Amino acid sequence: MNTDLNITEIFYSLQGEAREVGLPSVFIRLTGCPLRCSYCDTEYAFKGNNLMGVDAVMAKVGQYNTRYVCVTGGEPLAQINCHILLDTLIKDNYHVSLETSGSIDISEVNPGVSIVMDIKTPSSNEESQNLYSNIEKLQEKDQLKFVIGSRHDFNWSVDTLKQYPTQAGVLFSPVFDQITPTQLADWIIDAQLNVRMQVQMHKLLWGDEKGK
Repeated sequence: MNTDLNITEIFYSLQGEAREVGLPSVFIRLTGCPLRCSYCDTEYAFKGNNLMGVDAVMAKVGQYNTRYVCVTGGEPLAQINCHILLDTLIKDNYHVSLETSGSIDISEVNPGVSIVMDIKTPSSNEESQNLYSNIEKLQEKDQLKFVIGSRHDFNWSVDTLKQYPTQAGVLFSPVFDQITPTQLADWIIDAQLNVRMQVQMHKLLWGDEKGK
């Protein structure tokens, strides 16, 4: 069986976002993405040709002293063999998170995986690609993320949560260098929203240096 995946990088660092923030983790970054978000900070993952079988990926992951693995991209679910990788990681008792956009159906994702789904706000210029039916499929173990670059994005996100309520944890994150974390914090407090604000800890530590 062909288990090849196109891999941009596998590296060990601290998780900079979401529920596992601060935990040492292995990051598996898959190559390719059908979207072109205006605020994308991983454009280097759009193209490449570095095929690795799942067994080779698992061997690389096993070199690091952690049980936390984040599968990210690009858009990981754009590669069908991503599901084989997720299944294998869960079978080997890793704590697995999957960073995905809201544009690809998540129905077939292994139920042991914690999904971190990024619904695209208007300033991303990819709002039309959102698959809103994904939101109702999220569970308490999962997280729904809104990346916010303006007051309009914020208002849109609030309205979206009203229209599509979720049992998942909700994350609001400022677009780096577009609005300040303080601005977003003030908007959340003023609106009395029951969401978690987050900043990208890895950028505070290392800036835009990738693979750190």
